[in-house]
Amino acid sequence: MALTTIQITQDLQQELNKMKLFARQTYEEVIWDVIEDTKELSEQTKRDIAKARKEIAEDKFITLTDLKKKYDIE
Repeated sequence: MALTTIQITQDLQQELNKMKLFARQTYEEVIWDVIEDTKELSEQTKRDIAKARKEIAEDKFITLTDLKKKYDIE
């Protein structure tokens, strides 16, 4: 994999540091997360969300509390 160096201001570096989910996360990972967050949802994801919303509206779901009771989990 080819690597490259980019120049950023200290302000941007500080902002990227704030966005890290864990201390050893690389700047590349942070930047990819930002890119992913700005992309439009795929058609399949949109269909899945619509299906889930419909199931919720029709009470076709089980709560975590009920699921724990069903399987006797604390």
